[in-house]
Amino acid sequence: MNKKQVLTFTIKKEEETNSHKIAVLTSDPQSIIWHRLDLLNDFKKAGHDVLIVCPGNDSWEKKFRDYGFRYKYINLKRNGINPFTDIRTYYDYIKILKEEKPDKVFSYQAKAVAYGCWAARKSGISEVYVLLSGLGSILRTGRKTKKQSLLFFVLKQLYMKAFKCSKVVIFQNDDDRKIILNMTSMSLEKTAMTNGSGVDIDVFKEKPLPPTPVFLFIGRLVRDKGLCEYLEACKIIKNKYENIRCLLVGPFDSNPSAINTTELKPYIDDNIIEYVSEQKDVKPFISQCSTYILPSYHEGTPRSVLQAMAMGRAIITTDAPGCRETVVDGVNGFLVPVRNVDDIVEKMELLINNPELNMEMGKKSRIYAEEKYDVRKVNRVIFETMGLTYETKIA
Repeated sequence: MNKKQVLTFTIKKEEETNSHKIAVLTSDPQSIIWHRLDLLNDFKKAGHDVLIVCPGNDSWEKKFRDYGFRYKYINLKRNGINPFTDIRTYYDYIKILKEEKPDKVFSYQAKAVAYGCWAARKSGISEVYVLLSGLGSILRTGRKTKKQSLLFFVLKQLYMKAFKCSKVVIFQNDDDRKIILNMTSMSLEKTAMTNGSGVDIDVFKEKPLPPTPVFLFIGRLVRDKGLCEYLEACKIIKNKYENIRCLLVGPFDSNPSAINTTELKPYIDDNIIEYVSEQKDVKPFISQCSTYILPSYHEGTPRSVLQAMAMGRAIITTDAPGCRETVVDGVNGFLVPVRNVDDIVEKMELLINNPELNMEMGKKSRIYAEEKYDVRKVNRVIFETMGLTYETKIA
């Protein structure tokens, strides 16, 4: 692109006759704020009526109303499979969708996809779009316990039915798409691909690095995020380099693979990590770090990595689905094997002893964020997939 040209994005506000009511189905209200706010704001800017259907309470209704979205409560339990609770969820979806009569349904997260898409088709809605931002451990290959095998069978059946009821399924990495295509009878033509959920590069701006090395992990405190590997790597590094800081930001979680306060406490008491619970704004913590680490076992595309890239940080992440797409190994960071503490430590130490390399990798991260992960580019793909207008022009 000519350096004098600037790619700008405009949201074209539809005429009233072309505006749509879009029902957004999710299992977790917080995920709207964390991962989908840019997309929903763009829906609103284009003149569409946005209805959020998810569990929550009065405070969430007020929060969504302040953003300009409508909200409908649904009784949905994000984790576990209780047939009686889930049947109620399914019929609640039907009741809401028949009352609201949305033109389009946009659904993500397992139960919202499994029951929401099925209910949408039952309610006579043909334009149902699914976003699979990550498959989770149950749907991935590998040895499973009897309970996990049962969950795999149930979730596979629910997804297969949901996909039959959907118009397009949007993936964030090709590994996930291949697994689903092999698992179901869905055709490739029924799929679309985005570069994650994107990042607002105007909000997450490049910031100077700290004078001494600082490592950071942001995420729910669950084992599948590679949290235990991060903690152990930090323990080894702190024993060798006392002046190094290792930060941990994120909430405890109800996920079966979550760690508890007792497990985390020794790392805090021994000054291995500096722990801060969930934060509305992670930018100050990314600004403090020199290198961002996410040793996750699998992702859709990790949003925290994209945010760190946009702010000019070198990345250490795993050669795993969703993670490997964010890093060109040796250019803007390093890819390490899953569950490999020694390799994480090796890369941490390499960047500690080579600050110029860390800085150069951070600059590359910012370039990749601008070129590939700008949220406006990602949202344009979703708009076009859903038959909506999202204009771009060269100024």
